Amino acid sequence: MMRVAVAMVPEVRQLLQEDPGQLGALLEEIHEEDLADLLTLLDDTEAAQVLKSLKAEDAAPVFERLDEETQEALVEEMGVEQIASIVSEMAADERTDLIEALPEPVGDTLLETLEKVDPEAAAEVEELARWPEDSAGGLMTTDYISVRLDLRVSDVIERIRAVGEDAETVYYVYVVDADHCLLGVVSLRDLLLASPTEELSEVLTEKVFSVGPETDQEEVARAMAKYDFLALPVLSADRKLLGVITVDDVMDVLTQEQTEDVQRLGAVEPIEESYFRTGFWTFIQKRAFWLAVLFVGEFFTGSVLRRYDHVIAAVSTLSYYVPLLISAGGNSGSQSSTLIIRGLAMGDIRPGDWWRVLPRELAQGLVLGLILATIGMVRVWAWGDSLPFVLTIGATLVVIVIMGCVVGAMLPLLLRRVGLDPATSSTPFIASLVDVLGIVVYFSLARVLLADVIEAAMKQQGGG
Repeated sequence: MMRVAVAMVPEVRQLLQEDPGQLGALLEEIHEEDLADLLTLLDDTEAAQVLKSLKAEDAAPVFERLDEETQEALVEEMGVEQIASIVSEMAADERTDLIEALPEPVGDTLLETLEKVDPEAAAEVEELARWPEDSAGGLMTTDYISVRLDLRVSDVIERIRAVGEDAETVYYVYVVDADHCLLGVVSLRDLLLASPTEELSEVLTEKVFSVGPETDQEEVARAMAKYDFLALPVLSADRKLLGVITVDDVMDVLTQEQTEDVQRLGAVEPIEESYFRTGFWTFIQKRAFWLAVLFVGEFFTGSVLRRYDHVIAAVSTLSYYVPLLISAGGNSGSQSSTLIIRGLAMGDIRPGDWWRVLPRELAQGLVLGLILATIGMVRVWAWGDSLPFVLTIGATLVVIVIMGCVVGAMLPLLLRRVGLDPATSSTPFIASLVDVLGIVVYFSLARVLLADVIEAAMKQQGGG
């Protein structure tokens, strides 16, 4: 992915030393994404020189693509005065995210400088900063195209040509009244297919899907994915158009949320930076607590085994099958947990659907348990153990797999019901819980199905 940037590093460094004035000509044909990759491969001083060689309007889309850590480093390297001209050319939402991510004194100074350079851009930052970062208001931008209803199609197209360069999207034009309340939306496709003399009201779509500024970003992302929107308007309670959310911002949200869910599934606290940008002790901090919790949780497994110590002492063969059985329960629970967590994230499953999920998981657990029980019983028979052992392993596998499926499915639904992230019920937690329950089931069944074998062994030990 970074091959273009890597190949450019030697040439860029040579120009920085010998002829910095030629940098602009070299970089003007390079895509912004590749330029952003290039800056991450240079040191802060070199990256700052590259940015200075670009016009502010060309540097802004490159700067937007940098991660927060690199942005902060470049702000410190270039100084607030120099960076303000670039920040003023950034998209309103990206500009706001940058200022909020900077240390408070630096962010405040940058905003004050921006008020002098571009008062309108500073006002947009203050407006967007009102809303929580993980809400629709925190995602939206005010860089959109709006028009009045009393226009013709040709007038709207001219409006797009006039202001479209500064808008984050030109695919939708929002029609508002004198109070800036949304009347409807018209797509660029409809405008191009309509007659230039046609009235805007004739191509307007009045039924518009919208969200409020407090709507959670995950809900916004699901809505845009479901309806294939390229942009989504954000309206106040009185239907005033506050801003729009574009599909690129939603893609960032989906990536962020999925990354957090995957990390939580591994019992790791969400890590904001990439692997190599995350410090050693940050990893320790994010991993150690939950690893310790899981480790302590496994103490219960040892406690349960000790409870059945006399049974194991009488029939030591029972201990051979413990890893086999508890892994089956943990694996089945992890499968169900993963399916339910994904369903909750996509909106296919709601906590109130537990009564529909439960019988499905019971049925699946039964069939899967029977499949594993058949395989397990054949293996136990091949090892030469007696028929009671074969039946004990078979019955235990069926019960444990059913239990794993039910626990793995119900725990995420319960957590969502009480307002917690269902990804918290990660696979290690499911496995640990099912381990303990599986051992209880195993030895309880063994005491019943192998009662004669256990009694005979204990008498033999007592006689010895």
